[in-house]
Formats: sequence, structure tokens, C-alpha cells
Amino acid sequence: MSAPATTAPPAPPPPAKADERLVSRSLPRKLLGRPELGAVVGAVAVFVFFAFAAESFLRPAGLGTVLYASSTIGIMAVPVALLMIGGEFDLSTGVMVTSSALVSSMFSYQMSANVWVGVGVSLVVTLAIGVFNGLMLVRTKLPSFIITLGTFLMLTGLNLGFTKLISGGVSTDAIGDMEGFESARTVFASHLQLGGVRLEATVLWWLGLVALATWILLRTRAGNWIFAAGGGADAARAVGVPVNRTKIGLYTGVAFAAWISGQHLLFRYDAVQSGEGVGNEFLYIIAAVIGGCLMTGGYGSAIGSAIGALIFGMTSRGIVYAQWEADWFKFFLGAMLLLATLLNAWVRKRAEATK
Repeated sequence: MSAPATTAPPAPPPPAKADERLVSRSLPRKLLGRPELGAVVGAVAVFVFFAFAAESFLRPAGLGTVLYASSTIGIMAVPVALLMIGGEFDLSTGVMVTSSALVSSMFSYQMSANVWVGVGVSLVVTLAIGVFNGLMLVRTKLPSFIITLGTFLMLTGLNLGFTKLISGGVSTDAIGDMEGFESARTVFASHLQLGGVRLEATVLWWLGLVALATWILLRTRAGNWIFAAGGGADAARAVGVPVNRTKIGLYTGVAFAAWISGQHLLFRYDAVQSGEGVGNEFLYIIAAVIGGCLMTGGYGSAIGSAIGALIFGMTSRGIVYAQWEADWFKFFLGAMLLLATLLNAWVRKRAEATK
């Protein structure tokens, strides 16, 4: 009689793989995963360089000027960075700022209205421009480069044409003696004195926008939609992301920042030149790229764009304080754009390799 057959005990199940979200990573890996790492390194290098090259760079008055120069770029660089993370561009941002200021000034002056009425009308008109860009993008399916290039050209012509038609020149009439001007200047163009450092209102607007944009990107569903839309619009639609609404919202956000910058321009100088703003759109884009945004979308941060704008401010003022030729600033922009793009690509590859 043969012995009964025995069955082998079942093999133990393989250990469960830990959720990547729960796996603790070392500090170097966390830093490599941050898109603004390259901008931080660049900012430190620029700061140290001009601290030695320009004696007045570290003085309180010099630091206040640096922050002001940074904020005028940074206010626009923040929403432009979000738009680039969402996979799109806006070439109309520079002249849109001027359009916003022109609408406020000319409406208030021609209607003899409280300047806050002009500010409100300007907000509606500027937001409408942003919505127009977004709707044209999602309805026509044309590249954002073409859509916003067309808007850039139209606004450039409208700014000059309407200013000449209404005021008879290339600049608006002064509105400094009109009702509501001083209160509006307090909101958009006042300053605080902290010790020897003069903090302009734009610095506060800039920091507020950075905080708001960072919260949206990292703590809200809309932030997930922005990253998803930029990483791949078709894939995002397949999982229920409202890509069209997200992109229209991003263009509206850019327009809102342009309105803030335009009101500062008006209430700081009392009048506006209709040809201002041309070329500034590239500064906003470069600041976002230096801050870690990819040209292909889906990657970047608002904090990185702020650091990129800070590099602009330090360099533009540092060159003046060092008494160099202003032409070196353009050279620096090109060099920083190339170096930042290469460094950001290297950092991202290292981050992906250490996951």
C-alpha cells in the first residue's frame, strides 16, 4: 500500500510594495525633486557676486531698489509660470499691462469720473482680454503662440491708435488731481519704510500672488488640473480634467496680474506712454524658465518664478551699482536662460533617477 500523496504548502505572498507617497525620502532627494533648485543656486551666486562687485548693493536703499525691480517682473512672472505649467504661452502680457493702465487713465479723464471707476472698467476690460485669449485657444485649437501673437499686435495698435485719437499724443493726460487718485495710489503705488529699506506696494502684491499661486498648485484640485493639462491634454481629458476651463482660467489669471501691474504703472507716474510694455513678455517667460518651468509644460512652480524674478532684479540693479554698461544686462539674460534650462534639465533627470 503506497503512502498518501502530500501537497506542498502554498508559497508565502510577496511582501506588499510600500506606497511611494508614504516612503520617506532623504533631504537631498527632496531637494532634487524641487523645480526651483536651479534658480536658488543661481540666485545665491548672483547675490554673492554683486555683493563683492558693487559696494552699494548691500545697503538698505540698494536692497529696496532690488526688491522693487524684482516685483515689477515677478507680479507677471507668477501667472505666466502657471500658464506655462499648463502647457501654454502668452505673448501679449507686456502690452496688456499698458492697455490696462491706458483704459483706467483715459476713461477716468474723459468721463471726469472718480479714478476708481476707471480702475473698475479697466479690470473688466483686461479680464475680457484674458478670456478672449483662452476662448480663442480652446475654440480654434491654434497654438497659443499664434493666438497671443495676434493679440499682442492688436493691442499694440489699439494702445497707440486710441491714445492718439483721444489725447492727441502718444501719452495720456495727467490724472493726479482727480478724485480718488490718492487712495488708488495708496493701494497700487504706495510704499512702506522698514528701517532703511523702502518696500513698494508691488512687493506686497508680488508676495501675495506667489503665496496664492503656490496654494493653488499644491493644495487644490485646480492645481492638479493645471499640471495634468500641461503634462498631456488628451490624457487629462480622459480622466475627467476640465482642460478647456482650466486654460481659460489661467489666461484670466494672467490678465488679472496685468491689471495690477497696469494700475501700478499709472498711479506711480500719473500718466502712461502708449508704447510701453513691448518686449516685457519675454522677461516674464524667461523668469519662469529660470525658475524651473519647462517649455513643454507640466513642470514648474510659482516660487521658482519668484526666484527667477529676483535674479532679474539683482542683476539689473547690480550692473547699475557696479557702474557697468547696461548692455551687459542683455548678455546676462541670454546666458542665464541657457544655463537655467540646462541646469533644470539636469536636476529633473537626477530627480527621476533617484525615485
